[in-house]
Amino acid sequence: MQWSPTDGHNDARGLRLAVVVARFNSDITEKLLEGARQALREARAETGDVFYVPGAFELPLASKLLAPRYDAIVALGAVIRGDTPHFDYVAGEAARGLQQVALETGVPVAFGVLTTNTYEQAVERAGGKHGNKGYDAVMTAVEMARLVASSSQASGSKKDALQMETRG
Repeated sequence: MQWSPTDGHNDARGLRLAVVVARFNSDITEKLLEGARQALREARAETGDVFYVPGAFELPLASKLLAPRYDAIVALGAVIRGDTPHFDYVAGEAARGLQQVALETGVPVAFGVLTTNTYEQAVERAGGKHGNKGYDAVMTAVEMARLVASSSQASGSKKDALQMETRG
């Protein structure tokens, strides 16, 4: 996905953003974090607090704990398929858990978790020929935080108008 720095949806000024990074496969996740930090700078974010967790499976709980204090959360991790079904459980539950956090809290949680078949595929998506998914996840989080803010303002305006109509 191509992001434009002049697009109003990518303006992070005034937003409180958290980035939660899985330490497992840290050579990959640190590259995702580098991309995330670049995106935070380009989006003119004033904050981008970074928190670490052991692995991708722990991302949902950390995100849920942080959600009340932030406008959006970026979850970064790398789950690479091995010889056992462990990949399926970790990747699936991380995705499900992060989606559940967003739906339960109303705080956008951007999914920057690579789920690849090989290490090489992960490298390609962490700053290689397929871009940096950490960068993309930040831009997604900013855009979704703006959407939530604008829908909240619109809802508030509609509520105010309805209250004025019933009084008048």
